[in-house]
Amino acid sequence: MKAIQYSEHGPADVMHYIDLPDPVAAPGQILVKIEAASVTPFDWKLRTGYLQNHFTLPMPSVPGRDAGGTVIAAGDGVTEFKVGDRVAVMAGVFTQGGYAEMIAADEKHAVAIPDKLSTVEAVALTNAGLSAWIALRTAEVKSADKVLVHAGAGAVGGLLVQLCRHLGADVTATCRSTNRDYVLGLGANRIVAYDLEDFSEALKDQDLVFDLMGGEVHDKSYKVLKKGGHLVWLVADPIKDRSAEFGVTVTRAMVSDDKSVLQSVMDLAGAGVLKPQVAHTMPLSEAAEAHRLMEEGAISRGRLMLTM
Repeated sequence: MKAIQYSEHGPADVMHYIDLPDPVAAPGQILVKIEAASVTPFDWKLRTGYLQNHFTLPMPSVPGRDAGGTVIAAGDGVTEFKVGDRVAVMAGVFTQGGYAEMIAADEKHAVAIPDKLSTVEAVALTNAGLSAWIALRTAEVKSADKVLVHAGAGAVGGLLVQLCRHLGADVTATCRSTNRDYVLGLGANRIVAYDLEDFSEALKDQDLVFDLMGGEVHDKSYKVLKKGGHLVWLVADPIKDRSAEFGVTVTRAMVSDDKSVLQSVMDLAGAGVLKPQVAHTMPLSEAAEAHRLMEEGAISRGRLMLTM
């Protein structure tokens, strides 16, 4: 099979488009012919070595935190899926990732793709949906809560906007001014365009803030929370916890593969409640260029997808 692989940390050019042996479905696994995989910020941060203090990757490594396609074989003991089923797969950090033409995945790490979704749409929801749902669960969002979602046009931020609005929250999102109408279309009640105004001056008394940025954005987010508010963050960068200073709660949403969470995301998407966000598709062979685009901040609406 064709796959993307790198043997050392470094710039995008360390990734190579090569031939690897086809994987085989072990007991409890399904073999999936991959049609699409997401390109996530986590992928390029792992590749550069930016996260070496948190993750020691086995080398060589095939990147990609998710994948989707059609089951072409099933190992002994598999009961939920059969050959021909379309599935979305959660790919582990320390196993073969989704940047390949095939993947052998544990049955417990896959869910069926709803008929109403294309494979590309379903995969765009997979890793992003896990992150958004777990953040939402961590924050315990309630109807009428005043919620600020940073990076509301992005893959995770856009799903958080949709989920919070679905729960009846009053949602404000930050994004570029060029993405204002796009994020309003996802369900945000109002937009603060970060290239035109400072959200920390424009907002106050928020019940919840979802920080997907870190750094200065994280530091300023304390100012917009009311006393007793909650700041939930999903970012690899170190943060300075100022919860005691501002009288708020700060929690990191710990994202991990969870089949029940992914099933809930797919169910809502299949019912038309969640809108998949596909920014652009590129062939697997152009994965290095896809990483460059992500690192440069050129992708601001939803997920950049690799197709096989």
